[in-house]
Amino acid sequence: MNISIKAALLCSAFAVASPAFAAGMHPVTGEALADNQTYTYRMLDDVKSFDPQINTDVEGSHILRDLFEGLVNSDPQGNSVPGAAESWEVSEDGLTYTFKLRDAKWSNGDPVTAGDFVYAWRRLADPATASEYAWYMELMGVENATKIVAGEMAPDTLGATAIDDKTLEVKIDAPRPYFPGMLTHASTFPVNQKVLEAHGNDWTKPGNLVGNGAYVLTDYVSGVKVTRERNPMYWDNDNTILETVVALVINDENIALTRYDAGEVDKTEVPAGQYPALKEKLPDETYSTPRSCSYIYMFNLGENGPEALKDVRVRKAMSYALNRDVIVDNILKGGQYPSYNWTHQKTAGFEMPAIDYATWSQDERVAKAKELLAEAGYGEGGKPLELTLNYNTSEAHKKIAIAASQMWKQNLGVNVTLANFEWKVHLDKLRSGDFGMARYAWCGDYNEPSTYTDLFTTTSGHNNGKYTNPKYDELAKAAKTSDNPAEEYKQMEQLLADDMPIVPVYQYTNVIMVKPDLKGFPFEDLMNNIYSRTMYKVAE
Repeated sequence: MNISIKAALLCSAFAVASPAFAAGMHPVTGEALADNQTYTYRMLDDVKSFDPQINTDVEGSHILRDLFEGLVNSDPQGNSVPGAAESWEVSEDGLTYTFKLRDAKWSNGDPVTAGDFVYAWRRLADPATASEYAWYMELMGVENATKIVAGEMAPDTLGATAIDDKTLEVKIDAPRPYFPGMLTHASTFPVNQKVLEAHGNDWTKPGNLVGNGAYVLTDYVSGVKVTRERNPMYWDNDNTILETVVALVINDENIALTRYDAGEVDKTEVPAGQYPALKEKLPDETYSTPRSCSYIYMFNLGENGPEALKDVRVRKAMSYALNRDVIVDNILKGGQYPSYNWTHQKTAGFEMPAIDYATWSQDERVAKAKELLAEAGYGEGGKPLELTLNYNTSEAHKKIAIAASQMWKQNLGVNVTLANFEWKVHLDKLRSGDFGMARYAWCGDYNEPSTYTDLFTTTSGHNNGKYTNPKYDELAKAAKTSDNPAEEYKQMEQLLADDMPIVPVYQYTNVIMVKPDLKGFPFEDLMNNIYSRTMYKVAE
């Protein structure tokens, strides 16, 4: 089986239409372009890092897709398309990928080479880097990744080899038809070794950072804004329309909406509960589309976690007593899906298992929750149960947490103290195990169920609750070589329902406001991979 994908097909329309662009018209659609091509949007929290191998948050990934370019991009519909690689082939057995890199340059003029990818991938897997996404190399199945991450083999044994400057060979441990789609993830983006070694930890600062993406980082004020501007060295700069992209950190979603109404931002999230009214008022600016993210409350099952949560009956009681319909229908009101499992239901190749409590009425769930809590020795006639729930700053997170604590109090007599932290502090507490329960959300890194299910394997870098089940780990391993991995995924979801290391709350929709003059936003992409270079502003 040989598969070759050529970037020439993707770019031909732009190539023949460039005179229209020069005349102030979109090269494909013919729309008149606005003179001001600055895109400004609201960002909830500060960025963790501009280092592709260090960043872990979704908002940071949006910025990294502007500053860097991986081997593969996704189009506005979520399909895999050429990026830094103009083509690729896969061997008959599905175990060897050969990527042909296009002629491209770093923003300092250096050529982008296959060696830049090898360096970045080895750096990701190297324990010395301490990347929380080191496990992504294992998910991809890159040869020797597991042993390298464990410190049992040297990084230079990773199955990624620069055959020459323009040819990258990657060996994986089992066929993965979705492998190219995994390469849109920011952790796989290249970095310029010379620049990193010259500046050390300061290499990601404006003026120092060198990328191969469509934009360069020109300004960063921590907790305030991130500005990037067009990179004239980018291989397709002639067809990039937006000149400047600005992310403003605005923690309060209602303030963000006010600034949207004032024309200060072009895109923002809809505050919880306001979607129906805004959709009626501004139907052409208000959107709700499926988005591959799941919202949960994670239990700390590690050594620092509350003793009560070591009892699965307590965990199930907490999950059963939560009324998801109230959260989705009365608080959020944006088309979100009440959730009784982990994997987002719209994920390609996912088949929902028959989880019993999902079919019960809420009264039945509460009755069972009371029964389980009593069996565990808590509740009426038993020991009082007091827990703490951490959540990061957001009006929506606050409203959901208050509602959840009231449900647990009214239904079970459980006292839950709410603890709010800024995003970076919240992350630090998750990583260090300094929590009892914590608000958590996971957005898929690629459109296949393992992007969710693998997170709860024992060795996952994001399994902050320290859930472990050997059977779960076995299923995750078996899914990698299974002819029908949907069966393993269903069994893994059933184990999560049986062991209840989390409280599933809801599955996301992308509920946003977008100004009508901004075009090219990827509404149809379940993964919400945003590339500023595909967007543009039209004249009003």
